Amino acid sequence: MNAHKAIPVLLAMVVVSACETLTVPDLNNPSIEELTGEDASRVAVVTAVQGLFIRARNGISGRAGYVSELGIIGRESYNFDAADPRFVTELLRDPLDGGNGAFGGNHWTGRYQGFRDADNALNAVEALATMDATDKEGLRGLAKTFQALDLLLVINTRDDLGAVITVAEDPTGDPEPIVDRASVFARIVALLDEAQGHLGGATFPSDFQFPSGFTGFDTPATFLMFNRALKARVDVYLGNTGVALTTLTASFLDPAGDFGLGVYYNYGTGSGDLTNLIFDPSNLIILAHPSIETDAQIQTDAVTPDQRFVDKTVAVATVTDQGGLGLSSSLAFNIYTSATAAVPIIRNEELILLRAEANLLEGNIGLATADLNIIRNAAGLANTDLAPMTADQRIDELLYNRRYSLLFEGHRWLDMRRYGRLDDLLLNPSLRVHARFPFPQSECNARVPPPGQGCS
Repeated sequence: MNAHKAIPVLLAMVVVSACETLTVPDLNNPSIEELTGEDASRVAVVTAVQGLFIRARNGISGRAGYVSELGIIGRESYNFDAADPRFVTELLRDPLDGGNGAFGGNHWTGRYQGFRDADNALNAVEALATMDATDKEGLRGLAKTFQALDLLLVINTRDDLGAVITVAEDPTGDPEPIVDRASVFARIVALLDEAQGHLGGATFPSDFQFPSGFTGFDTPATFLMFNRALKARVDVYLGNTGVALTTLTASFLDPAGDFGLGVYYNYGTGSGDLTNLIFDPSNLIILAHPSIETDAQIQTDAVTPDQRFVDKTVAVATVTDQGGLGLSSSLAFNIYTSATAAVPIIRNEELILLRAEANLLEGNIGLATADLNIIRNAAGLANTDLAPMTADQRIDELLYNRRYSLLFEGHRWLDMRRYGRLDDLLLNPSLRVHARFPFPQSECNARVPPPGQGCS
């Protein structure tokens, strides 16, 4: 459906008797009136903003989620689900079908649902009289950061096709225009910078609760570090590497710190909660791509493969695909080890690599080398020296370390595309490497004429 038509309408429960109408609020889904009307509830507004954390993790860790599907296209993973061979046939061979919300039309509607929820939350904050000004600023900064993240995931999957950058207030009206990639990224940058302005000197309401994935980033000052980390990623994606180096100084980058320090999508097994479905205890469905083993460098002991490979994969009995393409793997992941395992949004190891990349592209070869060696040494590998390398060899070294440090976190396909190296992923000439996802077919149908690209 259209981005703005995909947004669930929050309604109050109305019970009608023979003599009167009794309105009973649904405390799990506050109505628009509760959020923005004269009787706007402070609790409802706080709850609505907290709900953005829940919405943000939707579509990330499912079998057809962002990490899984980008991993398949990026030759990090396989999904050999016998119940649906399209994880092999469509994602690896056939054209992506925009009419299917689990494959080609994926990673769109849910992100705009989150964007719309944040709009509703922002409107509610504006309308609420019974909240301190500094608390309002904190909630504004949080909501706009989530909107930027939603748009980033959309444009990551659509790339040069562009995307929608706002959602209409009237869900029955005409669809919002699809704008080009540069305009989408300009909107992302604007949202992150607006959020930065809100968070400075702000507070969060005393009854506002953060999920466990944001532990350590649950004050305006520390949440701002998360915001700046996302901004640094965007800066690097845009080639604004000098800006990225400045942005990184305001993030939580710590070259001597825990690589795992960061912000995560968290999951649970409680009633109504969401589990991490890329945890595959049987190791029979989600497999690691065999090239991860063959491409791993050897540690300084001249025997053991890259420690990241050792830590993040495990040998299993050989499994063959159900799509008839003759693919197989005897390697599974050891990254998400339970149904409640958290999935990184961004963490310290990525920030170190972003700084290395920014310095490399700025010509600061010594600084880039130093950061890459922090990463390599932790993996048991010998120091690298970028100085005598060609430009292509330096990028090879960067991409190698990003591949193994950020394995199965949703990065490799994007990295290879950023550097024009998607053809390097075509390890089997009978398959294909998709450059981007198409628009959902319903988006094409809603526009007359439909977009010139991205529609079947």
